[in-house]
Amino acid sequence: MTAEQDIVPDGYVLHFRTSPVTDPWQPLFSRTGDGTVNLALRVRQAHCNGKGFLHGGVINALADNAMGLSVIETLRKRGIERGRGGYTVSLSLDFIVSAQVSQWVEFVPRVLKVGRGIGFADCLVLADSQTIARGNATYRFYEEAKTATTSEPSNAEAVSGC
Repeated sequence: MTAEQDIVPDGYVLHFRTSPVTDPWQPLFSRTGDGTVNLALRVRQAHCNGKGFLHGGVINALADNAMGLSVIETLRKRGIERGRGGYTVSLSLDFIVSAQVSQWVEFVPRVLKVGRGIGFADCLVLADSQTIARGNATYRFYEEAKTATTSEPSNAEAVSGC
């Protein structure tokens, strides 16, 4: 790759989160703003299938990551504390065009709705600003349990006379 191809667009920094799945795909980049977390990478041979195109599994994993992190960021901005981790309930992607080595690929999520314990998001995947895939997902999360702030007995204590 040339030095020009190693340029990272403004606003992107090295991604703040790593995992055993994404470690071989480094470097990954992220940009947080307006309740979303965009992810991006410069396509390298390690990201490609046998035909030299960006592998669909890489696209799926990073779209899921971008949408899930965006649901978490939206919860954080709304002051909702998660009591424990969540998970992906449903994930669907449509592949439109392939991406190739040296292209800048961005995962641009949008949080559609966050309800009580469930979130919905969609995502566009762009290669050099051209849409190559679109996705949507549903996430389950757990809000932190609220603790009582008064000294009144609980219903169980009141009933048992403790």
